[in-house]
Amino acid sequence: MSGQAVLPASPGGGSSDADHIIVRCPATGEHVGSVPDLGAAEVEALCVQLRRAQPEWEALGPRARGVHLLRWLDWLLDNERRLLTLVQQETGKSWADASMEMAVVVDVINYFVANGEAFLQDRKVRPAGPANSMRRLRVQVRPHQLVGLITPWNGPLAGPMMDVVGALVAGAAVISKPSEVTPLAWSEAVRGWNEEIGAPRVLAVATGSGEAGRVVVDQADMVMFTGSVRTGRAIAVRCAERLIPCSLELGGKDALIVLADADLERAAAAAVWGGMTNSGQACVGVERVYVESEVYDEFLALVTDKVSALRQGMDAPGSFASDIGAMVTSAQVDIVADHVADALAKGARALVGGQRLAGNAFAPTVLVDVDHTMRCMREETFGPTLAIMRVADEDEAIALANDSEYGLSSSLWTRDRERADRLARRIEAGSVSINNALVATFQMPVPMGGWKNSGLGSRFGGAQGVLKYCRQQSVVEERFALKTEPTWYPVNPARSRLMARAVRLLGAHDWRRRLGLQGPK
Repeated sequence: MSGQAVLPASPGGGSSDADHIIVRCPATGEHVGSVPDLGAAEVEALCVQLRRAQPEWEALGPRARGVHLLRWLDWLLDNERRLLTLVQQETGKSWADASMEMAVVVDVINYFVANGEAFLQDRKVRPAGPANSMRRLRVQVRPHQLVGLITPWNGPLAGPMMDVVGALVAGAAVISKPSEVTPLAWSEAVRGWNEEIGAPRVLAVATGSGEAGRVVVDQADMVMFTGSVRTGRAIAVRCAERLIPCSLELGGKDALIVLADADLERAAAAAVWGGMTNSGQACVGVERVYVESEVYDEFLALVTDKVSALRQGMDAPGSFASDIGAMVTSAQVDIVADHVADALAKGARALVGGQRLAGNAFAPTVLVDVDHTMRCMREETFGPTLAIMRVADEDEAIALANDSEYGLSSSLWTRDRERADRLARRIEAGSVSINNALVATFQMPVPMGGWKNSGLGSRFGGAQGVLKYCRQQSVVEERFALKTEPTWYPVNPARSRLMARAVRLLGAHDWRRRLGLQGPK
């Protein structure tokens, strides 16, 4: 998810009145709330408080920590309508897109609570080599005391939740910095943790501008960042200077490849959903489509019909009357408009849409006659557009899909399982969804990570979704504690020669070398 934390002009996003950030609905310009604009000293004070609370939280153990997380889930579900209304108001989403955020919340909490104890168990390891055979080896983990979590504006509730749960299960305290554009729903979720369920105060929200984010990076022991490549690089540099780990989920330019033997009806429906969901504001959203020539026209007709039928607008809470809503920031609408204008100027055609609409929205758009000289095929658009390109065969499709600085996710469509397996191994992306779109992103047992400029590290990945927030500690224990060891001082010539012979006898792979017999020089 690469929505950048910027302050756009109204309608939509935030503005500041010196000590508060004012949040307005992107679709209507209506004032929907405000949060404190915390300064450096205030964020630092939050971090101090979190560090004080963390040791007790860690000492509870994963099972007791899970009890608090499940209570939080109960509270979130009890307040679902109110929380999702905040999501909708601060983003301009359709109710269908807003409601998907709670589905992510439910899945993430249930998965990591159910598995946290097993993920954090000590790992026994078999010793290597005869000399170590009398030792016990294990690897145990301890959490980073304070995890810094910085998230963008496109998923105000689901985005932070995809990362905060693993850190809390691990036993870390978390200082979270939501985008100043969409801070309302997450601030309320954190308030629920701290004030409504009796949980230890190991989760805090640092609402504010870029300065608050800078302090989070400077105060944390590990940073999880989701956002733009530019900001991610700066965070990586700062973490390197501080010698602390970071995990970065950055931009995407995800490709969908349709081969001639694909189920075209399903592929077209997936392309439209994958490209338009959340008004295209998804890091793993479909942005480029490559279709084998013999089915290109049929596929294009199906996509065009489906995009033309989309219902756009911010519908009433609970109504599910719209498919997609507005975009979150006017700055992002500008980027989408620039990409479309650039494509049209270079010879592309817009079969559907192509223009910005009132209320911070952009019409769902299908672009054809595109090529890789166009910005819509090279840069992250992050809006409701599908750029569709005809290709001669699978080799051209793979080559073009890989012709990108990004490599987050991808989609491959064919009825031939062997072909799918063979081609998936050639795609340069962190995940491949076969005969579906976006789904690899939300499979918690497997990692979600980017190649190339799409990031560093990964989220989820089974046990790694918790262990990434931990430090590993190796423990080596003697089974029998002798008075001395053969290698200890003083050096004994006879004993040392005997040990050298034993190393050869037990470690070499032929008798000449085992016995130390003279061989060719």
